[in-house]
This record gives sequence, C-alpha cells and structure tokens, in this order.
Amino acid sequence: MTKVDLVEEVSRVSDLTKKHSEIIVDTVVKSVIDALHRGEKIELRGFGSFRLRRREPRRGRNPKTGDRVDVPPKKVPYFKPGKELKDLINRAPLADLDETATAPVTASGDDSGS
Repeated sequence: MTKVDLVEEVSRVSDLTKKHSEIIVDTVVKSVIDALHRGEKIELRGFGSFRLRRREPRRGRNPKTGDRVDVPPKKVPYFKPGKELKDLINRAPLADLDETATAPVTASGDDSGS
C-alpha cells in the first residue's frame, strides 16, 4: 500500500474529500516523524510502537574499493508491532482483515470496547 492508496482509503471510509484525507494522512505522518525527531516514543495501542534505536560508531568497508571507513553513530527508526496486530495477521484470513480495518477506533486508540 502506498501513501496515495492510504489517502484514497481514508477518503472512501470517512466520506471526506481526497484533499482533506491527504491533509489527515500527511499530519499523522509528520506528527510521527516530529515525535521521533524529538526522541519520543509513539505508541498506537493495538497497532504497535515507533521508537529510535541508536547505532554505535563502527568500522565499515567500502564495497567498491575495499577500503576501511569510519561509520558514524546514528539513530534509526524502529517499528515494533503490537500483540493485537501480530495476532490479526497470523490468525485472520485476508477477507477478515478488510472488515477489521474499517472498524471504528475509540478515542483511546483501543477498539476493544472497554
């Protein structure tokens, strides 16, 4: 699924225009990026969490020349799927996933109904 596909799905499910749906998708993506940039963890209950992992500096090798190079430390984004997402993917046939994808989500982000 691409960002365009996601915008079309939001538009279809919410009866919003594609332009409004694009603003929503862009806002969510930008919010996740901004929070990660600030070093925060993003948790979407029932879906998963986004975090940063720190990679230590190391000695690497240029594959073209074989020369040793210093690779600086860096932060990399990491997604950890939630238990509910893992269970849905491993348990449900694809047709059932389509139905759960359009189920309403409560304000807390938990669609368990409690």
